[in-house]
Amino acid sequence: MSVTAAQGFAAAGVAVGLKSTGKPDVAVVVNRGPLKAGAAVFTSNRAKANPIIWSQQVIQDGVVEAIVLNSGGANCFTGSFGFQTTHQTAEKAAELLDASAGDILVCSTGLIGTGDEVFRAKVLAGTELGIAELSEDGGEAASLAIMTTDSRPKRAVRTQDGWTIGGMAKGAGMLAPGLATMLVVITTDAVLTAEDADAHLRHATRVSFDRLDSDGCMSTNDQVTLLASGASGVTPEPGAFREVLAALCLDLAEQLQGDAEGASHDIRILVQNAASEEEAVEVGRSIARNNLFKAAIFGNDPNWGRVLAAIGTTQAAFDPYDVDVWMNGVRVCTAGGPDQPREAVDLTPRTTDLVVDLKVGSASARILTNDLTHDYVHENSAYSS
Repeated sequence: MSVTAAQGFAAAGVAVGLKSTGKPDVAVVVNRGPLKAGAAVFTSNRAKANPIIWSQQVIQDGVVEAIVLNSGGANCFTGSFGFQTTHQTAEKAAELLDASAGDILVCSTGLIGTGDEVFRAKVLAGTELGIAELSEDGGEAASLAIMTTDSRPKRAVRTQDGWTIGGMAKGAGMLAPGLATMLVVITTDAVLTAEDADAHLRHATRVSFDRLDSDGCMSTNDQVTLLASGASGVTPEPGAFREVLAALCLDLAEQLQGDAEGASHDIRILVQNAASEEEAVEVGRSIARNNLFKAAIFGNDPNWGRVLAAIGTTQAAFDPYDVDVWMNGVRVCTAGGPDQPREAVDLTPRTTDLVVDLKVGSASARILTNDLTHDYVHENSAYSS
């Protein structure tokens, strides 16, 4: 049920022709309360889409009545017309929900630089139709409507101690960290203040979505939103809620990794015994963004030399001649030199585990990435055609 698993929420996903496939392309999620608390994190890309600019204003007071999302057009770099389209979308939803436009979040995803009167008309029609079809069973339809190049929807639900969290996500390309890395809507019926929701969401995002670095490309439209209805009447223990929310976000991040465009390997990079968590992330990200390493994994080549070359570009504290590297459980490098033979490593499974031991501290971090394939290049060479 995705975003309608938690009490107090209704959703819909409808088709209005934004996608040439005729599949659902506008989603609406409404918080029916009694609380209307919301929090969101956004792309740190300086090039921001119109819905991001709008939603950053909306979220400031922590009150959110609903969120409208469309696929089939990013509404980015579309000038004042594009911002007016976002504003009108919020006004249309507010009118139909008897709410304030300043409490309606808007998200868009699709091709950058396109948008006209037809696009606007379809988004507004989708908003109206979606609100007319709102249902407590509409979470699955909503998760389908936000897909673009995704091959499947991403959904997750967690229930604990009388409260529930549900979420949906989209994303298959342009997956690189910047506070958020895709469109995600998370709902909960727990009793939360907007301030608590914001703190919990930022922690969860930091250890999940912000560590998914599939292709090193940051989108203009990334947004992760948390809505709290309070409909369960239960105020969760803060640590417990934060832990469950982080687990749900990691679940969604791993689903996004598994559906990355053209990928044939899901690579999990664990950097351990670093001087700090920040340095562990820096080292892991240097590997995740190294095209030579990613191409080697695509070719089932355990080329650990490319790992050491990648981490040597960082400012992290370590001795490159005292680093150990494991690939799928086989230590191929010890103390900066060869260990087990490359032939002992089996890289044919889709899941690839890389462990790098820096031997300078006790901090660790895991980064998620994918290999670099012919299919990825082909898919993104023809994205706008």
